[in-house]
Amino acid sequence: MSAPSELKFEIGHVLFIDIVGYSKLNIHEQSEQIGTLKWIVRGTEQFKKAEAEGKLVRLPTGDGGALVFRNTSEAPVLCGLEIAKALKGHPTLHVRMGIHSGPVNQITDLNEQANVAGAGINIAQRVMDCGNTGHILLSKHVAEDLEHYPRWRPLLHDLGECEVKHGTLVSVVNLYNDEVGNPAVPKKFKSVTASARHSARERRRVSPLLTTALLIGALAIGGFLFWQRAKQSTSAIPDKSIAVLPFENLSDDKSNAYFADGIQDEILTRLSKIADLKVISRTSTQHYKSAPENLPEIGRQLGVAHIVEGSVQKSGDAVRVNVQLIKAANDSHLWADTFDRKLTDLFSVETEVAKTIADQLRAKLTGQEEQVIAAKPTDNTEAYDAYLRGLAYRLKTGLIPANTLSAQKCLRDAVQLDPKFALAWAELSSVDSGGYTAHALQPTVALREEARQAAETAITLQPNLGEAILAKGDYYYSFLRDYETAVLYFEQARQLVPNNSRIPESLAYVARRRGQWDQSDSYFDEAERLDPRNVALLTQHVLSDIAQRRLPETLRRLDQVLNIAPDDQFALALKAGVALMQGDLPRAAVLLAPLHPNAEETQVLEMQVYQTILERHPAQTITRLKEVLATPDPRLGYLNGELRFCLGWAQDIAGDHIAAEQSWRQARSELESILKEQSDNYSLMDDLALTNMALGDKAAALALIERAIAGNPIEKDALIGPRPVEILARVAAQTGEPDRAITTLQKLLITPGGARFRIPLGLTPALLRLDPMFDPLRNDPRFWKLCEEK
Repeated sequence: MSAPSELKFEIGHVLFIDIVGYSKLNIHEQSEQIGTLKWIVRGTEQFKKAEAEGKLVRLPTGDGGALVFRNTSEAPVLCGLEIAKALKGHPTLHVRMGIHSGPVNQITDLNEQANVAGAGINIAQRVMDCGNTGHILLSKHVAEDLEHYPRWRPLLHDLGECEVKHGTLVSVVNLYNDEVGNPAVPKKFKSVTASARHSARERRRVSPLLTTALLIGALAIGGFLFWQRAKQSTSAIPDKSIAVLPFENLSDDKSNAYFADGIQDEILTRLSKIADLKVISRTSTQHYKSAPENLPEIGRQLGVAHIVEGSVQKSGDAVRVNVQLIKAANDSHLWADTFDRKLTDLFSVETEVAKTIADQLRAKLTGQEEQVIAAKPTDNTEAYDAYLRGLAYRLKTGLIPANTLSAQKCLRDAVQLDPKFALAWAELSSVDSGGYTAHALQPTVALREEARQAAETAITLQPNLGEAILAKGDYYYSFLRDYETAVLYFEQARQLVPNNSRIPESLAYVARRRGQWDQSDSYFDEAERLDPRNVALLTQHVLSDIAQRRLPETLRRLDQVLNIAPDDQFALALKAGVALMQGDLPRAAVLLAPLHPNAEETQVLEMQVYQTILERHPAQTITRLKEVLATPDPRLGYLNGELRFCLGWAQDIAGDHIAAEQSWRQARSELESILKEQSDNYSLMDDLALTNMALGDKAAALALIERAIAGNPIEKDALIGPRPVEILARVAAQTGEPDRAITTLQKLLITPGGARFRIPLGLTPALLRLDPMFDPLRNDPRFWKLCEEK
């Protein structure tokens, strides 16, 4: 007989489910209800995602089952909500659920099958046993984890302690809202007495000696496991790696926070130009406090061995800067200093700090790097102040018009105050290019000219300024779509600013447009190593996954985004978008219902509109669109016309055809006026083509969409090129050309990329089955063949 294998412990996130009153059902009813429950559970997004990733273990229990998720603690909670939502369509199926995260271990059962067991599963069952029909109960441990996220707090309702098997007490929290769960207090909580609770607490006590022995054993095991994890996690972290955390603003004027951020950024920028260092971008470090307590964990999250902390105190033209260099693994201080300077001498502090840190980390500096670190970007303190303000706006979360326009204004002020300020010229050009690509700025000829002139001015002033060369690449990528030239500039900039994550990020965008999807992923991975907690960067990688219809990967990466920014509306909307691509309208509705996008967050709003159109009940979003368009934001430009088309579509689906036609006529008038100024805005042409289609002008619709396809073909732009092709399919379907529509759809379903309006969803068979625009094709057997899942 062989020796038993060593138990492998891990934390499992357990959802325990059973059918209430199961034993009272006859055999036929039992079989039917178990079958229905299995179908519901297997249809949930969380189940399919975890199973696809190999992160799910199923344990049948006769009257229900347990699901052990091995990915995230939220997975069983989200799965429970999905199940509860689906159960609304099965009123005779009475189910209760319990959730707990705890230790589980892999075992081999009597049938020689791999299985799991452990306290994590047992406690989940005990928690469930406390509930009645409809209850989704959580252990206190799970609830405390969820309380860190604002989106969960309204759903958590503490019930206190419940006595379960063997007189044990468990602390339980009820999960519910107006749509799912059971708000009633479970019967067990109404009947338990104070004396019973007291006796259960007494039974839970163990002798101090036993407690000490268990504690020592747990610490020994825990210490060994921690040492093993620490050894594994730090082995991949290069010693010459560093992150500069946000500097604390100690000034009396709290509005000077942007100035402290600027000092941090200038030190980080100088360090990032040293090729021998790995330096994390500010977009990742800005998520942390100025002087956090958990530096070892932060070092692990960012993948660095060292951390810089600091503070800035500004009073008039005097500045005090405190800086300290810390070894992340053990929170030990390697160097610290205080600098008292005048504003005019501030750059010497940033240079001195960067050089000292490089010396401490034994980083080798080339002669050129020493010159770059010592360079003074401007002698004009007002211009520098305006530049720092612009930088603060640019780094705010979300490339929305308000932030982009504010950054643009501040940078324009900076170059006006000092026309020789090359770095400000470079940043102005990059803001123009980024705003153009993200539709945060209107794509006018004037904008393109400013971006070109600003980049060229920066290069003329400082030919070896990495940011200026990067800006020139941005211009060629965004405005001219000359990807070959853009890559030349990006590669040249990489030599000068080797730690700038924007360079591999930009190369990822170019590769994506060229249809080089694997190469694009590699560049994204490179950028994420330098900027691991940049939500915008991670979201762009998500969009690549969506374009390739890699939905399990999309969900995994979205969870990564939401772990950093739990309330990110666009990420939550994209998660709903995945559900739409899978044809899961209830799941999409649950995700989108809590979101309240402002007028600038048009992508989130349009996702909500599209979901209600697919459900064919758009009344609620009609009201919201009317509110937004009652006072249209001029900064949105043609996007107001796009929203007005959406309003007309929703009104048409709701049966108000007169109102729909009025909306479409107004949309056409607005879009045609803007097209005169933005003659190569292909997104605008897509919107105008659909609007003409809706108004019955087939010739105008086809002419516009053919113009858009010719101007930006798939062969030139693999990401955006499929969009007008999809619009062509819609126009053909709606205007009596089924052959053309079906031929176009056949091509689209095997082509990466594409999106409807500003909603970045690739076309799928599930969406074809749901989308009302394809209703004219539903009597054609060729269409239904396209709707079959491959």
